Formats: sequence, structure tokens, C-alpha cells
Amino acid sequence: MSSWFVKVTAIRERMVELNREINWVPGHIRDGLFGKWLEGARDWSISRNRFWGSPIPVWVSDDPRFPRIDVYGSLDELERDFGVRPDDLHRPGIDALVRPNPDDPSGAAMMRRVPDVLDCWFESGSMPFAQVHYPFENRDWFENHFPADFIVEYVAQTRGWFYTMHVLATALFDRPPFQNCICHGVVLDENAQKLSKRLKNYPSPEEIFSTYGADALRWFLVSSGILRGHDLQIDREGQAIREVVRLVTKPIWNAWYFFSLYANADGVRATHRSDANGVLDRYILAKTRALIEGVERAFDAYDIPGACAEIAGFIDALNNWYIRRSRDRFWAEPGAAAEGSADKRDAYDTLYTVLVTLLRVASPLLPLVTEEIHRGLTGEESVHLCDWPSAEALPADAGLVRAMDGAREVCSAALALRRTHDLRVRQPLRTLIVAGAEVESLRPFVELVADEVNVKSVELSAEIDRYAAFRLQVNARAVGKRLGGKTQSVIAAAKAGRFSREPDGSVRVEGEVLRGDDFALLLEPREGVACQPLAANDAIVILELAIDEELAHEGVARDVVRAVQQVRREAGLHVSDRILLALELPEDWRDAAGRFRSYIAEQTLATPELTLGPAPDDAGYASHVTEMSGESLRVALRRAS
Repeated sequence: MSSWFVKVTAIRERMVELNREINWVPGHIRDGLFGKWLEGARDWSISRNRFWGSPIPVWVSDDPRFPRIDVYGSLDELERDFGVRPDDLHRPGIDALVRPNPDDPSGAAMMRRVPDVLDCWFESGSMPFAQVHYPFENRDWFENHFPADFIVEYVAQTRGWFYTMHVLATALFDRPPFQNCICHGVVLDENAQKLSKRLKNYPSPEEIFSTYGADALRWFLVSSGILRGHDLQIDREGQAIREVVRLVTKPIWNAWYFFSLYANADGVRATHRSDANGVLDRYILAKTRALIEGVERAFDAYDIPGACAEIAGFIDALNNWYIRRSRDRFWAEPGAAAEGSADKRDAYDTLYTVLVTLLRVASPLLPLVTEEIHRGLTGEESVHLCDWPSAEALPADAGLVRAMDGAREVCSAALALRRTHDLRVRQPLRTLIVAGAEVESLRPFVELVADEVNVKSVELSAEIDRYAAFRLQVNARAVGKRLGGKTQSVIAAAKAGRFSREPDGSVRVEGEVLRGDDFALLLEPREGVACQPLAANDAIVILELAIDEELAHEGVARDVVRAVQQVRREAGLHVSDRILLALELPEDWRDAAGRFRSYIAEQTLATPELTLGPAPDDAGYASHVTEMSGESLRVALRRAS
């Protein structure tokens, strides 16, 4: 069958050149999947032998003695030659336009439209200009908006829509059709099959929306590697989406709930300000500035999963560090006006400022939950009508952020050690040691670390060799071409520990210097030491596990506090309510509770008349039996008058 073609081979080299101007996400598509396809591009058959479709606007002579081809580009041109302005450009109406061939003096030869219609991909490739009826309308608009800022479609469109737009943009405008292209992967089920309506191998979207919320599904998709060209698997029950609720949407909501609970209890209306001087406030404000800058960089690079990672990391710092470490500041003088405490006022204003900023930064990715919280927090009409926050409005302190994040990592390592050795966090321990060359930067935060991991003291030591040894791991692929036959002897020497570390960060082994990706230095704990290396393998955390009687008693007291707080919540008491408290404890807990009576009363807002024994029968106490650390205890309480 004969066919009409676009002569792509005539512009192939220019297509390759213009492709280099496009920012592809992922980047390897440019010179890989798409670039290779362009290099091997063939002429494009654009005609189809069908009835339905856009008729090819080509009229040819029906007499081969007088060959002539007319190609029309507008209704005006058709009206000029055929004397009628068609109102239907589809078959069969358009085929009725017939006129004599001007090249035949007899007038017998006629110009008739070829019967073919266009390949629908030709129309798809025409989208950038056809959607605004260019060049007949919106000429200035189109010329000021082309190429498009970005486009997104799945990876197979490198041979479909992306390609046809590129062909036509190159041929017509000598420009690429878009500046940025997000080339995403495919969603698969747990068995790596494409999702199918026939197989029903996917969770119901309606159930996902009603159970977890539309934002959870949205985040699950845009935070994943699917927007970096990878495929994404989803289980039929949507368990991975539930994790988004646990790790992202619920923590944001909890931060808002915490703030509103205490602000309402204290009658506080917080203000937007960023001049608090406390170290935790300065840290979270500087961290918020880094959040804005990081998300901006990711968005500017069309790296949406990168933006999600920035936000997720910040949520962890906000909830599991700033709010946790600041709880006592909000609890201070419960029920009293915050104006009476400058530090408490700083805590409210800082948390308010940070929450508002977080909501505005996260709103493109979590549009519904951020809208709900932002309205409740600010009273404004919509988070989506707000300006993007300015990073310059917040203090910059990269050194503080780096050091505090280091302290957080130490805490994470220590808590991991507790889990490994089955030691609950409420059980105090005597000592935590952090050993490494740069650990002095943690000095200002030792009290924070000690309180977070529940140890009596934190020691910093440069003598890392007492607790662990460095093992050199050689990257054979990286050094093989350079070292050749010597590679194996270098690897053997590294395994035997025959290497030295140089001041510039390199290592010397078998007379060769290794740098950068040539190697990795891994910390290996010495036998009998309860320790955990940090992620960068430049420091190690050591936890003293021995528990004496005093520590054991304090651990019991903390368990009692936890049990009472649980009962307070179940009883519906407000966080600021003072209580009368009576405790019936296991025998081996009574001594500990007596020793830490004042601590238990202070932490639970109990009056000093705390009773270690049965509550009076006629005093209106509500009695609850609860379990804590494998022990059963009875907690009786009532609101103090």
C-alpha cells in the first residue's frame, strides 16, 4: 500500500541536537531511550486507510497526464480554490470538494482529496500549537509560551507522544516542544503485573480514599521512584498507602493537634515570628529555612520524590525531636497565660511559625490535609491562595542544623541499641559514650541527648579505637582499570588491615593511594562492646547496659507515670487537670514508688497527697486496672477540686 510520510531523516540530526536542550527526568532517558531512538529515526508514515479520522489535506490530480499536488493549510485557502467554505472537515463532507486541475487546458482532469486520514499520533504531536488554534488565533500567546515548561507521561511515550511532538516542533519551529520532561514508570501489582480492570489486581480507589484519604494515595505515588522512571508495585490491600498515613499525614496532624490542644488550654494566640533564641527554636527555624530551600531545589529540578523526601525528613525532625524535646516548655504552668513565660511564648510562636510554613511548602503534595489544618491554624481562606514562603525570612544556621542532626543520629543509634538488647526506653541507664574524631560538635547537646535516650551522662571521646576498628573495603570496579593486575593484592592488603589513613581523607594501601569512590571505611565494633556505628562510619555510640538498684527503681517510677498518663487519657481528663491519685502496685514496685513519690506526682499533675495503697471507698475515685512492663497495677484517680 502507498503511504504519505514525514521525511524525518532530513531533520534527524537537528532533532538529536534539540533533544540535548531538554531536561529529562530521569536524566538517562535523554541520551539513552529517547536519544538512541532519535539517532535511528526513520521517515514517519502519517497516513491511514480508514474512514474515521482527520482527513489528510492533500488534493491530487485524477489524471496522471497532468500531475499536480495541492496541500491546504487553512479554510481560507480551501474557500479560495473551491469557492465554498466547508463547515465539516471530516469525511464524507470534505471529500465533496472537487475542482478542475488548473494544469489541464481541457478542464477534464479533476483535483480530488486523497482518501487517507492522518495517523492520530500526528494530531497528538500537533497538540502544543493546535490546542490554541495557532497560527489563526493566539499567535502572540503561543510564541511566548512555547516550548512548554514541562510535560509528564509514562516511559513508552518516548516512542509515542514525546517523539511525535519532537518531530513536529523541530520541523515547524526548530525548537524542542518542551523544556522539561518527567518520564514515569508503570504501576504494577505485587506479582509485577500491570494493573488491569479485567484482573481487578489493585485496591479500590474509593476504599483508599475513604480509608486513608486521597492525599495518602497521592503521596504514595509522587514520593516513589515511579517519577524517576522506575516501576512501582502496589499490593491489593494498599498496605504501603497505610504507611503514608503513619509516617506523613498523621504526624502532621498530630503536630497540629498538639499545638492546638495546649494553645487552647493556655488561651494563647500565637504569632508568626522567627527571633526566638533558644537552641531548639533556632534549630527548627533554621531547619525550616533549609526545608524551603531543599524543596525549591527539588521542584526546580522537577524532582518530586526529592521534594517529598525533604518534607518527610523535616516531619521527623519536627515531631520526633523539636516537639518531643520541647514538651516540658508547653507543660510549664499548665492553664496559665503564656505571656508569663518568655520561653513558653517562644515555643508557641516558633511551633506556629514552623507549622504554617510546613503546610504551605507541603500543600502542592498534600493539598487536602494541609488545607484543613491551615484553615484551623490561621483562619485564612485557603493555603492554596498563599504566597510561597520566603526562605530569607527565616534565620540561617547550617552549622547548628548539622550539629543538631548529628545529635539526633546519636539518639537514633542509642535507641536502636536499646531495642537490640531489649531495654525499654523508660529504664534509665548510666552512661552513653560517643567516640569519634569530630564528636566535640555534640558538646552543647549532651543534656538533650541524655534526656532523649534516658541516660544519666553522655561522654564524648576521640579514642574511637578503644571501641571499634576501621575496615577498608576496596571498590574493585572503581580501581580495577587504574591498578590493573595490582588490584587483587590491594584488596588482600585491605582485608588484612594493612593500610593507613591520610590527613586529606584518602587511604594508602600497598603503596597505592585510594580516594573518593575507590573505597569505603567501615567501623566494626570490638567484641563485647554494645555499640552502634553512625551512618557516615566516622563515629560510634556505646551504651553501658548494667542496671543497678537505683536505676531499676527509677525505671519502675517511669513505668508508673506512663500507666497513670494512660489512665488519665482513658478517663477523658484535660492535660491541665490536677488529680487526686491512689496507686495499688505489685510488691516489688512499692519501694521504688515510695522513693520517687514526688517525681510521680509532678509528672502526672497529682497532688502531693499521693496515696500508695487502695483509694478511699467514699471519695469518688475512678479505679482502673492496667498493664505496664508485664505487671498489673490499679490506678485510682479523680479530678482535684
